[in-house]
Amino acid sequence: MTDLLATWYPWIRAFHVMAVISWMAGLFYLPRLFVYHAERGRAGAEPAESFVIMEHKLLRLIMNPAMMATWVAGLALVFTPGIVDWSMVWPWTKAAAVLAMTWFHHALVWEWRALRDGGGRTGRSYRLMNEIPTLLMMVIVASVIVKF
Repeated sequence: MTDLLATWYPWIRAFHVMAVISWMAGLFYLPRLFVYHAERGRAGAEPAESFVIMEHKLLRLIMNPAMMATWVAGLALVFTPGIVDWSMVWPWTKAAAVLAMTWFHHALVWEWRALRDGGGRTGRSYRLMNEIPTLLMMVIVASVIVKF
């Protein structure tokens, strides 16, 4: 099994990067849709219904599959021999940031449900939420590239 992972390592890594890019695009865009939804869409009005459909499709058709693909490929990379030295700090900081990113993804699902049902936060709150994936991405990239 480990020889197979080592042979496929470049392809798994490429797939992982593509999945991460797709997931991150959704994590950046969905809170922005929430801003517009909170500020321009009223429950039961046409704009609100359009936002609900757009948000739902982004979550279910792009973000969820991309998150799952990121996790599957990432775990395959972790189990490739010689790739991760768990005695260093970087894999732990990356793991913590990836778990936080996954939690944030699920928090966006909860927010989507609140907006869909006519509740939700203010546009300003969603603007602030939009910064979270950027901060987590910075931790993840620095961990992997610098390997501190």
